[in-house]
Amino acid sequence: MDFPQVPNTHALVMLIMTGVALFLFSREKIHLESSSLAILVMVVIGFEIFPFEGVRGAVEPMHFFHGFGHEALVAVCALMVAGEALVRTGALEPITRRLARLWKWNPKFALLLTLMVGAVLSAFMNNTPIVVLMIPMLIGAAVRSNSSVSGVLLPMGLATLIGGMGTTIGTSTNLLVVSVAADMGMVRFEMFDFVLPVVLAGGAAILYLWLVAPLMVPERKSPMLDISKRVFQAHLLIPENNPLVGKSLADVIHKAGNELPVKRVVRDEHRFIAPLPDVRIAAGDRIHVSGTVDMLREYEALLGARLLAGLDSLDSLVAGDFQLAEVVVTGGSRLRGMKVADARLKGQYGLDLLAVHCGGDSVVASKPELDHLELQASDVLLVQGDSEDIRRLKTGSELLVLDSTADLPHSKKAPLALLIMVAIIALAAFGVMPIAMSAVLGCMVLIGTGCLKWQQANRALSAQVILIIVASLALGSALMITGGADYLAQVFLYLTHGLAPSWVLSFLMLLMAILTNVVSNNAAAVVGTPIAISIAQELGLPLEPFVLAVLFGANLSFVTPMAYKTNLLVMNAGGYKFNDFVRVGTPLTLLMWMVLSLVLIFAYQL
Repeated sequence: MDFPQVPNTHALVMLIMTGVALFLFSREKIHLESSSLAILVMVVIGFEIFPFEGVRGAVEPMHFFHGFGHEALVAVCALMVAGEALVRTGALEPITRRLARLWKWNPKFALLLTLMVGAVLSAFMNNTPIVVLMIPMLIGAAVRSNSSVSGVLLPMGLATLIGGMGTTIGTSTNLLVVSVAADMGMVRFEMFDFVLPVVLAGGAAILYLWLVAPLMVPERKSPMLDISKRVFQAHLLIPENNPLVGKSLADVIHKAGNELPVKRVVRDEHRFIAPLPDVRIAAGDRIHVSGTVDMLREYEALLGARLLAGLDSLDSLVAGDFQLAEVVVTGGSRLRGMKVADARLKGQYGLDLLAVHCGGDSVVASKPELDHLELQASDVLLVQGDSEDIRRLKTGSELLVLDSTADLPHSKKAPLALLIMVAIIALAAFGVMPIAMSAVLGCMVLIGTGCLKWQQANRALSAQVILIIVASLALGSALMITGGADYLAQVFLYLTHGLAPSWVLSFLMLLMAILTNVVSNNAAAVVGTPIAISIAQELGLPLEPFVLAVLFGANLSFVTPMAYKTNLLVMNAGGYKFNDFVRVGTPLTLLMWMVLSLVLIFAYQL
């Protein structure tokens, strides 16, 4: 077999541009939005200046903008909005709460169940909000159970990637591969058409993440974690209609489980009462207590009281959309070395500071003390803020939200949001309508019923995701039109000449796995799909197994932190090093690659 001849000039240029695009997508210092837009513009302008006559006639440059209206992009965006509604309404809160309680009983079993839940949820919704919800829950649970934080965060993040492989809507990568393949004439995959291979390979992978991976990860110091128990001082307001009014302080302590650490009772703003057992509680009293955040919440619930932001404020932490949260000052934060008074937490972030935990000390939330306190990296701040302000912190790098409930405003709309999400999936799964249509319809219902506001829906969309999908679709289309994809397929077949089709398929998946850990998985998927179809056509074999090889390979984003955005979230939260992903992710990738290859070979008799 001779080496394939050099293709036409347009195909050659597109191949070079594809290489440039993959290089740009892998550069951390270059915004993905900028590189994606640049590639898209270059493709369009290039075909405008240098027209190309394809098999079906002249190629219209504006054709490469079709990605903005592509079915896959519409579905991805709509599902991102629907997933946001689940987070906003707190629909997933019961799951995370039950998992957190399970950790107290049996940490080992809880880890297995966490991995399975994360994987299953990721099969039907974007895994980013799942990871965001799981991180603080796992950190808190690991501390309470004296388990290794390092041994649970990384396996959890990788488990969500595995689960996303199982359905057509699990990841944007899956949606792109399925849509591009359908555009090229292949029969469209239904939602659960390739779930069995993923279940088989994923089962082995989950066992690896459960039993082996935690032993392979060195103990790391999480920037979101001060291992010592953070004890804060706070004030519990007794409202007028509280049954404890008129009761003794001893009765209050008994109702709180006989473990209420009362320092004093504040009455009439400036009157301080010693915490004697026979003191009678009056409406408006503020009981000064100390404890961890979990303890403070428990006291609040047991007593029917309200946590307050210090002596000078009567703003309830549970009224309206106000929430209590623990946030950590990051190493690269501008707040590091800055006094609290100069940090302008209220003006800059909309946060009221209650207390600061630093080096095992608890600082009372009184203004004179806090104003002169100098913030340091890893200081834990107990803050009150609007749910929207606290949520906004997750998109920045100044402060890390440690407390999971800060982003879980459970509301009465939660069951409705969950029902709508189930309906979106069911309509697509049973073939009633395409996922793009059911997801858009679901978004309309979510907004119409008040589960989600338009502003929140807007913030759920990612310019980065949109632009890289459109740019990748443009590149993939250009490679097909110019014959670049066929040329790459011929080169791949030349390199694998003499091998059985089963080996060709397996190496194609491995190539995609390597590529996805270096560049964007969406780019790898869109570029790889037409190549896979060309390879199958050259070999005279069914298209499906080769397309699935690309789909599976592009999802094996386990080896590097930059391979997928959730890897970066886990890396920052757990304090992991690059080599930690290599150490854990490489065996996982090889395991998934071998099992998936064998399943595809057996299923399609290659």
